[in-house]
Formats: sequence, C-alpha cells, structure tokens
Amino acid sequence: MVGKNDGDIFALIPAAGAGTRMGGQVPKQYLSVLGKTILEHTLSLLANNSKIKRLIVAVAEDDQLFSTLPSSIVEKCTIITGGTERSDSVMAGLNYLKKFASDCSWVLVHDAARPCVQHRDIDNLIGAVKGHSVGGLLATPLLDTLKECVDSSIVKKTVDRSNLWRALTPQMFRLTVLQKALTESIKNGAMVTDESQAIEQAGLSSKIIEGSSQNIKVTRPEDLWLAEAILSHYKSIEGN
Repeated sequence: MVGKNDGDIFALIPAAGAGTRMGGQVPKQYLSVLGKTILEHTLSLLANNSKIKRLIVAVAEDDQLFSTLPSSIVEKCTIITGGTERSDSVMAGLNYLKKFASDCSWVLVHDAARPCVQHRDIDNLIGAVKGHSVGGLLATPLLDTLKECVDSSIVKKTVDRSNLWRALTPQMFRLTVLQKALTESIKNGAMVTDESQAIEQAGLSSKIIEGSSQNIKVTRPEDLWLAEAILSHYKSIEGN
C-alpha cells in the first residue's frame, strides 16, 4: 500500500497512448530500442531512483503488453487504467494517489516515450522544487530561429526566442495543487498538453529547471535511431 508520509514523491507515467504518428501496429512505448522496449528503459530509470517511492503507470484498458515486461520492473509499478487523452491518464493517476498519499506529496509526471532522461536531471528537478509551494519542470532553452507562419507554409514573422523554453518531462508538482488545476482545465474544456499548462491556467507559477536536450520524446520513426544513439552513448560512458 502507498504510504502517507509527507513529502513522498510518486512517479506517474501516462502510457495509454497509441502513438499513431509512429505509423505502426504496436504502441510506440512498446517498440524496441537496444533490445528493450522504450517503456522498459523509462521505467528502469525511474525505478532506480531512491527518492521515488512508487511508480504509477496508466495503461490502456486493453493493454496486453505491459505484463510481458521483466518482473523486476512490473513489481515496482502499480498499474491503473488510463484514458483516451494524456490528461485523462494523468487525472486517473492523481485520483488513485489521493486515496493513499498525503496532500503534500509530490507527483513526478514523466512521458513513457522519453527513455533518454538523465539521472542527474531528475535529481536536479527534485532538489530544485522540493521547497517550492507548487512545483516545476525540466526544459531546455530554444536555440533555433523560430518562424510564425500563416496557412502553415507562409512565413509571417520571426519570433523572439530570448525567453522561450522547450518543455520536457519529468514535471513535478504537489499532488493536491496539480489535481485541482487539472480538474479545472478539464472542466473548462481546455486541451492541455502538459501539466505545467494546467498550472498556468490556474494562475500559478512553475519553476524552470534546465535539462538536457538529449531528453527526446520518441514521436516519429526517425526518433528511434536517435534514441538508440543517445542510449548507446550513455551505455558506453557507464562502461568506462
């Protein structure tokens, strides 16, 4: 059973998506990279962090693949049924946690398809937001020149990027704060693509913690070889 100790950190991984942009029959989180599924890479990283009390994984109702993961991973996870949208899966996880965890507990939400996040970035995030009343997220500064277009193909203007960041995950917030914010966003019919957006819509501020640009989200087929290259690089460093 999940404990009620104040300040506990629970990882919540929405993994119910079909990953249609990958164009395959298997959901992207179950595609193989270096002999392991993307989800296994992701869960292994989180499960090995001593600061995280428990992993909550939201899977599709008809998911038949999670049980095929190594038992060493499965036994560290609590499985719940997710929803059609990412926000639905996150809300399901928050509602589950509210049954057991204290209001001051933390929820660290991480995309199932981000297997390349680094241990130090997770630790930096936890260290930076632990004393904060709301929470924060990993992000990277935007380095490319940005163009605003009309009709998807005609450049209207160049956008000032000096204060722009690319949001990553994990994103870590107080359980009660995030549940209230996301509940309001869903109630108002807002389409939120990450947790910090719900926090913004609630009129609250999140901390930004700079993370590695190698923390990619596997979304398209070409991302698979990039994830493989990054994970291979990590493996070679660990072996030295």
